[in-house]
Amino acid sequence: MLKSPAEKIMTLEKAVQWREQLRITGRRLVVTNGCFDILHRGHSQYLLESRNLGDVQLVLINSDASVQALKGPLRPVIDEFNRAYMLASLISVDAVVVFNSSVCAAELCALAPDIYVKGGDYCLEKLNPEERAALEAGGAEFHFIPFVEGFSTTTVISRILAAEAR
Repeated sequence: MLKSPAEKIMTLEKAVQWREQLRITGRRLVVTNGCFDILHRGHSQYLLESRNLGDVQLVLINSDASVQALKGPLRPVIDEFNRAYMLASLISVDAVVVFNSSVCAAELCALAPDIYVKGGDYCLEKLNPEERAALEAGGAEFHFIPFVEGFSTTTVISRILAAEAR
C-alpha cells in the first residue's frame, strides 16, 4: 500500500530525526529546494534525475510568504500545503519540508545532505552564499541538472494567460 503524500510532509525537526536514521543505515540524502509553484514536466524530470543521484530525496519548498517576497504579489498560484502535497505524491520525492525564509541555509545546515541539486540556471558561483557555505560545511556534493526546454513555471503561466486572452 502506498504512503499518503501528506505523511511525507515533515517539520524540520522531524526531517532532522529522519536524516539521522538515514545516516545510521548508510543511505545518501539528496536535497533540492525551490518554489515549485505550478508542478510541470520540467519539475518532474528534474526531481527524477536528482533522486537517482542518491538513495532518498528531500525537497525544501518556500512558504507562501517567501514565494511572494521572491516572485511578487500574484504568486504563489498554489498554496504551500498543496505544493508540498503534489511534490510528495511523486515517487521520486521521499520527504518535503516547507521553509519560511527567502533562503534555506538553516535547513541545509541542520540536514547536512550528502548531495545538493539545483537546476541548470544555477552554477556554484550563483548559489546563495549562505546556502553554499552551509552545504560546504556539511560536505555536500553539488550537481546541476539542465532544464527541460520549454518548461518553467513562468512559461506555463504565460501560456495560460495567452490562452485566456484568446
